[in-house]
Amino acid sequence: MTLISAGTLAAGALAGCSKPAEPPKADTTAAASPALVSGIDTQYEDSAVRAQDDFYRHVNGKWLDTAEIPADKAVWGAFTKLDDDAQANLKTIIEAQSKNATDEDGKKIAAIYSSFMDEDKLDKLGAKPLDTWFAKIDAVKSKKDLPAMIAELTKAGVNVPYVPYVHQDNKDSTKYVVDLYQAGLGLPDRDYYIKDEDAKLKGLREQYEQHVEKMLGMIDDKSASKDAKDILALETGLAKAQWSKVENRDPVKTYNKFELAKLDTLAPGYDWKSYLTAADIDGKVDYLIVSQPSYITGFDKLVKSTPLPVWKVYLKWHVLHDFAPYLSKPFVDESFAFYGTALRGVPQNRPRWKRGVSLVEDSIGEGLGKLYVAKYFPPENKARMEQLVQNLLKTYRQDVDKLDWMSEDTKKQAKEKLAKLVTKIGYPDKWRDYSKLEVSPDDLIGNVVAAQTFEYNRNINKLGKPIDRGEWEMTPQTVNAYYNPEMNEIVFPAAILQPPFFNAKADDAVNYGGIGAVIGHEISHGFDDQGSQYDADGNLRDWWTKEDHEKFKAKTEALVAQYDAYEPIKGYHVNGKLTLGENIADNSGLAIAYKAYQLALDGKPAPVIDGMTGDQRFYMGWAQVWRAKVRENEAIRRLTVDPHSPPAVRGDAALRNQPAFFQAFDVKDGDKMYLSPEQRVIIW
Repeated sequence: MTLISAGTLAAGALAGCSKPAEPPKADTTAAASPALVSGIDTQYEDSAVRAQDDFYRHVNGKWLDTAEIPADKAVWGAFTKLDDDAQANLKTIIEAQSKNATDEDGKKIAAIYSSFMDEDKLDKLGAKPLDTWFAKIDAVKSKKDLPAMIAELTKAGVNVPYVPYVHQDNKDSTKYVVDLYQAGLGLPDRDYYIKDEDAKLKGLREQYEQHVEKMLGMIDDKSASKDAKDILALETGLAKAQWSKVENRDPVKTYNKFELAKLDTLAPGYDWKSYLTAADIDGKVDYLIVSQPSYITGFDKLVKSTPLPVWKVYLKWHVLHDFAPYLSKPFVDESFAFYGTALRGVPQNRPRWKRGVSLVEDSIGEGLGKLYVAKYFPPENKARMEQLVQNLLKTYRQDVDKLDWMSEDTKKQAKEKLAKLVTKIGYPDKWRDYSKLEVSPDDLIGNVVAAQTFEYNRNINKLGKPIDRGEWEMTPQTVNAYYNPEMNEIVFPAAILQPPFFNAKADDAVNYGGIGAVIGHEISHGFDDQGSQYDADGNLRDWWTKEDHEKFKAKTEALVAQYDAYEPIKGYHVNGKLTLGENIADNSGLAIAYKAYQLALDGKPAPVIDGMTGDQRFYMGWAQVWRAKVRENEAIRRLTVDPHSPPAVRGDAALRNQPAFFQAFDVKDGDKMYLSPEQRVIIW
């Protein structure tokens, strides 16, 4: 449950909650002085658009009209700008390690980066680094060999039909479990394969087949055209068996416990023993969680009905696809032509150094993060964040008593959940140990496989051991934040603690509208339609009354309808059910952040800065956080797969449910931002 899209399935967890700080007091004298600025980018305001009609465009209009998405980006905005800045800082760190590594992690950072940047060597090698993998797949003699091959490819990070995911058992948060999850598609989602009525998705499917054919031809596949058709047909079969993104949001429906001996009931005849042994799972657990049981059954039917040669070329294709960015220029360019340009609308690949930095992050992220924090994260930022978090938590605790959708007994348990909520800010208390990761400055594919295998083993080796509550799912240099319901924790990496989210030189208002609402957003995930199903200890347990559920459902159904109405691109609406959890978090986080801001004022009037009241700066702080432009193909992709609403929708939609917003900007009936009181969805 992240603030923006995140591509990880790893489970993570805690350091320790600091002693609650006193809520920050507003210093109106200091706030009025030049020492504290408004933090609002007023130069981007569009006075031609009334705040009462389109607040997001009113705050960001000039930026939206003039900003150009960089040629190597699908999206450009507050998040991506900070990420770009972080990338430049990381490059500085990596180059310093390349000249004079300070320790073993530094040497590994330098080696991984060096192996990626040696283009001349890679161009001479072509696809030869994959010959060993192709030979292994060629050595598969029968379908009985497929489970072990799938396990071996999984360790190397190759996208295969199902993947093991190690995390806490949802119904026993004191132990780790292996969860089997559907996977194996070359396109972003099942909808790309099965929505024949959507001309854009159908067109991309045709381009995908052409791309597969071309890539196979580049490794001298003499039947590339037929093989591409077979791969698309097989992936279409997998897609038809897969569960939708909305179905996968249900933690109860996706919790399906199977003793190892009972896996055969899902896939009769499939050699689970061979798979579990090759995956290093056998002997470590007594049962698995199967997220989508019917998918595994569908997969097994495809194993039986699809000829072995098709399975082999399918596996070869995914090896080629996943490692293409690390091969010679023709493979890199063709891979980007489809996955970057055709699929996302990005005209130009990122500079090589940025891709090299990303590889280092993916391979030894916390090792790099340790150096990043030491150089770029001021300790005072963490201290002020701790104050903000405690003030937000205090506000939530006070607000529980006022909720009209919770019974008294449920409110008591909600307070217990808030009391046990763990906060992690900036960076882990204990850094990850990379001593078992072995890399070389002249073996790029070997390094990629080593890093993937290291991470796989790190997770598998958790089985049977106590929960590591000091683990983080994100690195400190990640511009994002998340809530983990299994740990009941909120996590804020160092890199997000910068303007426009957090400005140490600004008055409280913009910080509560920015990072304060982010904090509120993440806390609220503990009480959204998914997170609310986990108790204070992270166990999947229904702790609400039937009446609570009915009242909450009435509110969420209204929220679904609100967001369903948004049509960012003609013919493509927001999916209110897919985005429900994040929309609840946006609305709840913003509401709580506003109340926390009022609490911080301690009854004193907020200063007027740059002609704006405190309340106005608060809401403008919210709108400028979501300032972004998205290429059309990327927007369509996100509307299909992303549980977050588009930036412009996030910037406006939640405001229409906030009573204080209407007062701050004198929004009246007839204004486009107006929503009548009975239509407003107020959760917190």
